[in-house]
Amino acid sequence: MMSKNNTSSKIDPEQRELIERAQLRARQKRRLYQHFIVFLFGAVILILLNVIFEIGTDINPFGIDWFVWAIILWAIIFLIHVFNVFVTNKFFGRAWENEQVERLVAKQQRKIAELQKKVERDHPLPHKEEPYIPPTTPRPIDPDQPTNT
Repeated sequence: MMSKNNTSSKIDPEQRELIERAQLRARQKRRLYQHFIVFLFGAVILILLNVIFEIGTDINPFGIDWFVWAIILWAIIFLIHVFNVFVTNKFFGRAWENEQVERLVAKQQRKIAELQKKVERDHPLPHKEEPYIPPTTPRPIDPDQPTNT
């Protein structure tokens, strides 16, 4: 009772792309939430290290405890992560990517057209009315032929 594996996909490429983009967004958001949880636990650990274990109690740059600076720095990094996931992806998402690809393809097509015009101008093809005359090339030297005859 062996069943054949169905290798043909019933999902068209456009649907597959939509699914892959949705999976990517879900992974981005999951990583953001994981970062937030790690940030919360890390902040609690930093506070406990300073308050309970009195590690670095004498370190107070600008009159603020060191763990507060560490939490502020980590919060800034977390906010950059939030900005990247929710703001940057909206502006630089699929539509932006497609627009950039279309713009670059158009630019390449313009360059190809310019090169084609230059080649046609510098090396024109013969007209159909004109007979084709192949370029003359010297005959190869025959080593058996005497040179002074």
